[in-house]
Amino acid sequence: MYTIKFKAARFNVIILLMLLTLPLLGQDYDVVISGGKIVDGSGNSWFYGDIGIRDGKVAAIGNLSSAAAARKIDASGLIVAPGFIDVHTHIETNDLIVPSAPNFLFDGVTSVVTGNCGGSNTDIAQYFSRLDSVKMGINVATLIGHNSVRRAVMGDAQRDPTSDEQRQMEDLVARAMKEGAVGLSTGLIYVPGTYSRTPEVIGLAKAAASYNGVYASHIRDEGDHVTEAIEEAVNIGRVNHMPVEISHFKVTYKPNWGRSISTIEQVERARKDGIDVTVDQYPYVASSTTLNTLLPTWAFSGGSDSLQFRLKDPETRKRIKTEMLKMLKGKLVKNYSYAVVARYGADTTMNGKNISEVNIAQGKKAKAENEAETIMDMVAKGSAQMVYFSMNEDDLRNIMRYPFNMFASDAGIIKYGSGVPHPRGYGTNSRVLGSYVRDQKVLRLEEAVRRMTSLPAQKFKLEDRGILKEGMAADVVVFDEATVGDPSTFSKPHAYSTGFRYVVVNGALAIDDGKITTSRNGQVLLGPGRTKQQQ
Repeated sequence: MYTIKFKAARFNVIILLMLLTLPLLGQDYDVVISGGKIVDGSGNSWFYGDIGIRDGKVAAIGNLSSAAAARKIDASGLIVAPGFIDVHTHIETNDLIVPSAPNFLFDGVTSVVTGNCGGSNTDIAQYFSRLDSVKMGINVATLIGHNSVRRAVMGDAQRDPTSDEQRQMEDLVARAMKEGAVGLSTGLIYVPGTYSRTPEVIGLAKAAASYNGVYASHIRDEGDHVTEAIEEAVNIGRVNHMPVEISHFKVTYKPNWGRSISTIEQVERARKDGIDVTVDQYPYVASSTTLNTLLPTWAFSGGSDSLQFRLKDPETRKRIKTEMLKMLKGKLVKNYSYAVVARYGADTTMNGKNISEVNIAQGKKAKAENEAETIMDMVAKGSAQMVYFSMNEDDLRNIMRYPFNMFASDAGIIKYGSGVPHPRGYGTNSRVLGSYVRDQKVLRLEEAVRRMTSLPAQKFKLEDRGILKEGMAADVVVFDEATVGDPSTFSKPHAYSTGFRYVVVNGALAIDDGKITTSRNGQVLLGPGRTKQQQ
């Protein structure tokens, strides 16, 4: 009797297992992308093949014509590549407001590194928990920002840290690395980072290096003193035996146009000396940052109340204006018409106007002195995000050709229709692929894709991203090389990139036949310090 019961129980278990696996019978993959030209991210030539995706991973590459799948995508005539990795972003403002991140997805971006230019969350564990709770449409890694760390310990003080303050800052960096940051970022033109000297930064970078982090720097100057600024970044990497990433690599303003030849040579010399220095770039001749950068940095020392006092004090205000006009003269420009308002909370009707136009709109005569007054008034009312036309196309192309340069938007998640943002937030990769690869032939397609995928993955130790091969995370883009383009312009920026037909994030379709889906399948990408702690 017991034998009969045992056999019956075993039979029931077998039936149950068959029922549980029944949905899987008849399909080999969740998604098969077939017939496309595979550009695998290595820089090697494209090849025809099919890609099978299962359980969020690339399960097979080859001839899968007889394979069964829950979803089959015909990529005939299209390019199939790894999802793009944007290593220089600032998503913290809108990550919880627009978590689907459509401006990145429509530009082929499946992973970003945020926390750049010295600005980040300082509680990385809490930040990652928040991202997990809203479910992002893209994968997110973060740096720990020097400015944020310094402000947490010292406020906006214009002085060297005490030994205790230095230790506190280094401890904050170390904690962030253990919580999953991928490295330390600096923004050495911004308050309060601009008040720091090199030894302070070396100490913080050392804390990040202890956990195999990267040093990513918005260097101290991109104009007249760019050579010294690059050397400072290189030296920080040299002293700490750590990789260096120089952010949005450029040379700004007419007196420096043409210097990209020497700055690239400077980076290459450092590499020959054994220092892992790479750069990133957005493919536009205009930058974007705060209006505050047009004032001398000492004006911001001590915080907002101190700034307001200085702007109201006649003698100090006169001194600020004198220095502003001296800076303007050094750029070989006659006025501030090169500076365009992207977002001004105090008066949104000024969005899209340059400072000269804003000045006239306020009833002032068209003089640089009056424009400086207008700028100080705007800063006093909360400042503005700006677009600065300061670069040269020849330098841009020269930097673009450098093989250890990756493409990055220096943008955040955009709330569609809000303000007049820099178009790089919509079209960085599509502009490279459409204008500079297809039309101008500055780069080969395979080389451009390498700069968007395996190069950034290697740099920031995103070990399961950046290459299409079996076992890697299934972040995949499928685009039409004939139609990929960037309709976003400086005057009308709110336009998604064209040509990206399918975007897969960790095995799930985020863009399906050119339309965004409801899927938000992004993950937090942990740095090597967190990985080390978990082992």
